[in-house]
Amino acid sequence: MIPSFCFSDSNMDIRPNHTIYINNINDKVKKEEMKRSLYALFSQFGQILEVVAMKTMKMRGQAFVVFKELAASTNALRQLQGFPFYNKPMRIQYAKTDSEVIAKVKGTYGDKEKKKDKKKKALEPATSLIKKPAAGSAAPVHSPAAQVPDNPPNYILFLNNLPEETNEMMLSMLFNQFPGFKEVRLVPGKHDIAFVEFESDTQAGVAKDALQGFRITATCAMKVTYAKK
Repeated sequence: MIPSFCFSDSNMDIRPNHTIYINNINDKVKKEEMKRSLYALFSQFGQILEVVAMKTMKMRGQAFVVFKELAASTNALRQLQGFPFYNKPMRIQYAKTDSEVIAKVKGTYGDKEKKKDKKKKALEPATSLIKKPAAGSAAPVHSPAAQVPDNPPNYILFLNNLPEETNEMMLSMLFNQFPGFKEVRLVPGKHDIAFVEFESDTQAGVAKDALQGFRITATCAMKVTYAKK
C-alpha cells in the first residue's frame, strides 16, 4: 500500500506559483496562532503578502502562503517539505492558481468593480497577522544588523524584544533549522525574552548572526545576544 503522503510526483504537473498550498497541518492549533506561526516560519525565505487559513470543516488542516517573489515560494517548498509543524509533517505544493492578491499585483484580477486603491494595497504586506508600521517606515523581515551589546560567545543565546504572542513552538521552528539546536526556554511572566540552547558556541553563533533582527511581527525586530554565563 502506498502511503498517502507520497504525492510529490503529481506536483510536477503544477507550474511554479507565488502561492504555496500546505496541508496535513495540526488542526488542534487555533487559527490565529497557526497563521502567526506560519508567517514566522516562512518569512525567512522572503516577503510574505498573505497567509490564508480557514477553520471550516472543508479547509481544516490546510493553509496558503503567498510570497511576493516566485523564488521565495520555490525555496520554501523545497526547504520545508515534511517539516514537523506542531508535530505533524507539512505537505507542501504549489497552488494550482494565482491567489487573489497576486492576481491583483499582476493586473490579471478580473473583478473590474474593485477600486484602484485596493490594487495598490495588494502590493503592501497584506497579512493580517502583523500591525502596519508607522507611516514612512519599512517593515522588512530582517532589520539592518544593528550593533547590539553582547557577552562573550557561549552555547546559549538570549533573545529579547519579542512580541507578546511569541510561544515556544514558534521560536523552536525558527531556530531548529540550525545545526546543534537543543531547546528553547521561555521565562515565566516575561513574554518578551527567551533563551535558546545549542550544542556548541560556534553553532549558537551561526544562528545568532542569521536571525539577528528577524521580525516575528512588523513592529518587533528580535535582538539576539549571547547569554551571560
